[in-house]
Amino acid sequence: MTMVAPAPVSFGRRLKRFMSDYPIVPLVILLAALVAFLQIMQPGIVNARWIASTIQFAIPLALLAGCQTMTMLTGGIDMSVGTVATVSAFVLTTQVVHNDPAVAFALAMLPAILVGLANGIGVGIFRVHPLIMTLGTGLVAFGSLQVYQRTVIATGFLVPDWLKWLGTGLSYGVPNSLLVFVPLAALIIFTLRYTGFGRLLYAVGDNEKASRLSGVKYWQVILTLYVSSSILAGITGMLYIGLIKAASLTLAEPLLLPAVAATVIGGTSIFGGRGGYVGTIVGALILRVITTILTILQIPEGARMIIFGLIILFVTAAYLRIIEDR
Repeated sequence: MTMVAPAPVSFGRRLKRFMSDYPIVPLVILLAALVAFLQIMQPGIVNARWIASTIQFAIPLALLAGCQTMTMLTGGIDMSVGTVATVSAFVLTTQVVHNDPAVAFALAMLPAILVGLANGIGVGIFRVHPLIMTLGTGLVAFGSLQVYQRTVIATGFLVPDWLKWLGTGLSYGVPNSLLVFVPLAALIIFTLRYTGFGRLLYAVGDNEKASRLSGVKYWQVILTLYVSSSILAGITGMLYIGLIKAASLTLAEPLLLPAVAATVIGGTSIFGGRGGYVGTIVGALILRVITTILTILQIPEGARMIIFGLIILFVTAAYLRIIEDR
């Protein structure tokens, strides 16, 4: 009997499979290419000071993108994180005026926890779609912030020196904000890779019905997920206001769309069950370098949002093409 040799796999298919299995490799190559292009555009810009500044501004973006990474792994999304970050930062800077920093921190985290609980209950128990639920709670939180702002307008706000030190300070040329980011990033990576909760996030996103039949308590996973996401967003807001040094009712809102873009660029599927936080971190750095390039080119803010939206559409379409070809 004559054996028929299998058809050779084309280079294009092998490349797509490699990019699907190891998304971090093309991401690092893309980041290096963008940095090289930036250096060619404006020779001398890539130096120790620029690298430190890029990292400082990439950290809040990467942390908010961490919220999206965790929720997207379950097939969801958290559109309230920008508002939660803003609320926590605003409450901290207004409460620290006449309260102990520890008390002000606790009060600032309270709205974040409440929003996370509302999101978790709505999505996990009442089965509201994550997009609708988190948009709704975000609007409620923003309205509450406007009411709160009127009650504290007379006392003003104060960005504590320790927050400024974390947000803008450098130690031996290294951003102080890494003292917060590195432990949080390590915790997220460890949780997703090596804990039962992380495996449950992937399982729910990959096949929710199968995970339920396996005995997974879906509502408990989702509740824990959205509370964790909101807590991370609250911490991000406090770190970000230390970088910006000014309270605003829309402080972290401009980071929402870029955070989603960084997550998608990093290889996390919006359909759930696939992705990781390491790629998200590289995605945040890529967006910061792109932002620098757009600034040099004097591209207005509206056009930047258009570009970020197109990035999300392009990467999502590319991901779908890879999945179809596998």
